[in-house]
Amino acid sequence: MQYIYPFTAIVGQEKMKKALILNAINPKIGGVLIRGEKGTAKSTAVRALADLLPEIEVVENCPFNCDPNGDLCDICKEKKERGELRTIKKKMKVVNLPIGATEDRVIGTLDIEKAIKEGIKALEPGILAEANRNILYIDEVNLLDDHIIDVLLDAAAMGWNIIEREGVRIKHPSRFILVGTMNPEEGELRPQILDRFGLMVDVEGLNDVKERVEVIKRVEEFNENPEAFYKKFEEEQNKLRDRIIKARELLKDVEISDDLLEFISKVCIELGIQTNRADITVVRTAKALSAYNGRTEVILEDVKEAMELALPHRMRRKPFEPPQLNKEKLEQMINEFKQENDKNENENKEKEDQKDNNIKKNMMK
Repeated sequence: MQYIYPFTAIVGQEKMKKALILNAINPKIGGVLIRGEKGTAKSTAVRALADLLPEIEVVENCPFNCDPNGDLCDICKEKKERGELRTIKKKMKVVNLPIGATEDRVIGTLDIEKAIKEGIKALEPGILAEANRNILYIDEVNLLDDHIIDVLLDAAAMGWNIIEREGVRIKHPSRFILVGTMNPEEGELRPQILDRFGLMVDVEGLNDVKERVEVIKRVEEFNENPEAFYKKFEEEQNKLRDRIIKARELLKDVEISDDLLEFISKVCIELGIQTNRADITVVRTAKALSAYNGRTEVILEDVKEAMELALPHRMRRKPFEPPQLNKEKLEQMINEFKQENDKNENENKEKEDQKDNNIKKNMMK
């Protein structure tokens, strides 16, 4: 058995780990872009994430890992109609996208003559087929061809991979947790592409001596005996896995107040963020945070943390300027929101007290 470095053994980088966990709870958040220099545990964290995720039920022998209780490819639909749909359980995995990947390698190739007769059976599945219901990992995403990025992000947004050739149109489900890593020194991504990533985090090298020493010790220990090292963190891994599973189940019950929804949209407008995707992503992230913390109601702290992950890369900026959030402006608006809320609560309390006093007076007459 090949042991992967445990997610819970990664020292520091809490924001990066949280962003990955939130996408595991709700893949509809839209993935995460991790920016940072080499050697900051970016790749290690992504590969370790898969080990935390629960097994998924898939249709047996389906090249697209179809969900028997969700959207199905044409072949699986036919099997279901005939009552021949068999299922198995699989571990989720990390599917790597090579930098030099061609469009055919990504979306799959099609035999036109066969496609006219047999439909989806003529499709030679690509990376998007393999990635369905898994983690799609793009290292050095900023060096990937823009056209390939557009294809990937379209599939991620729609949940389907669509192939059109000479009037023939074939599609299959393609829902995945999209994770991109990059070193900003090698170039930035276009704002239009940045916007398509749900969350973004910047990671830096550890500056605490004790933390750096602990990294050395753990990496050496893992290299010497991976099995023993993994077992050392197995309990923590199981606890985090259970917490993610419970959060996934709780997510559907999480609610957010209209006041917080209005506040989210107001912040996005004030910060000059034009895309509606920002508002939606903040809400989904805040709900995932609430579920992760075992709550069914989103609070202001959830919203604040969600904004710090979902808004920096959507801020307007000058060319070559790194994406960053105007934290002073955000703090000011959060304080104003709190003051307004406190004022309304006090007014409501005064009205209730006045109402109670009037009732008592009437009863005494």
